[in-house]
Amino acid sequence: VQLQASGGGLVQAGGSLRLSCAASGSIFTINVLGWYRQAPGKQRELVATVTSGGTIKYADSVEGRFTISRDNARNTVDLQMNSLRPEDTAVYYCKATIVRISAYVYWGPGTQVTVSS
Repeated sequence: VQLQASGGGLVQAGGSLRLSCAASGSIFTINVLGWYRQAPGKQRELVATVTSGGTIKYADSVEGRFTISRDNARNTVDLQMNSLRPEDTAVYYCKATIVRISAYVYWGPGTQVTVSS
């Protein structure tokens, strides 16, 4: 499974960006798709995840500002980020989890999001 993300960039505080991630390869069902981020000097953290059944989870810090959505037929997941803040600056990673007795985790290469104040 390969993941390819796009949509990062530089935006002013209060602005919006949309990240997209597409999965390709030998895929039957991706159980969970999600976005994580890692700021300089910090650990990678969950931003938002969505299951194949549509259950969504957000980090408290992005609740109400970010919206995650997925297209099961196309194996894509998007992250609409509104009201961006400087503290949202990070490298954003797409993650796919496939459960087949064991859980298999795949990461995309990351895309930079920079929010200027």
